[in-house]
Amino acid sequence: MIKHGAIGARAVHLCVDMQRLFADDTPWRTPWMPRVLPRVEQLCVHRPSRNRFTRFIPARNADEAEGAWRRYWAVWDAITLDKLDPALLNLVPPLDRYAAPGTVFDKGGYSPWRDDGRLHRRLRDEGIETLVISGAETDVCVLAAVLGAVDLGYRVVVASDAVCSSSDETHDGLLSLYDARFGQQIEIAQVEEIIQAWR
Repeated sequence: MIKHGAIGARAVHLCVDMQRLFADDTPWRTPWMPRVLPRVEQLCVHRPSRNRFTRFIPARNADEAEGAWRRYWAVWDAITLDKLDPALLNLVPPLDRYAAPGTVFDKGGYSPWRDDGRLHRRLRDEGIETLVISGAETDVCVLAAVLGAVDLGYRVVVASDAVCSSSDETHDGLLSLYDARFGQQIEIAQVEEIIQAWR
């Protein structure tokens, strides 16, 4: 529910990791991404100039990773850049058509706020105060995007019917957690309600 008033002009739609890597037949396939894709596209169409996208970019190989990521990429060796078809890093059609130059932010981990801080600086330079968040996966990269945005002081609106996970249980649990524990900072609403509030 939209609790804190209209979504104003200082808002963008942040679409997290809606990539072929998670949609195609890979070990990381998120089975119900196709189900939420039309809702994500609704958000893209609603404010075409206000879309920002993130892409998860795997490590080159485990040896180039740092700390616990080295162990992680040893397990997921087939997903490393040395082994992966680079086309799988692309945004899924039809979302790629909404990705104007300078609106896609690559990241080497779950959070879009780490690495060089480029996304946060860009949003602040644009005067952005509110993020409408969609994407994959609810309980991994979307979670990192949401909590990081809260820490940075953004108003966060999670589009509940435009996020997806490969785990129904943790998807549902995260949406409940956002509402129960972060109600002053995170709003949970369906796409239609978001569009009505974002005029």
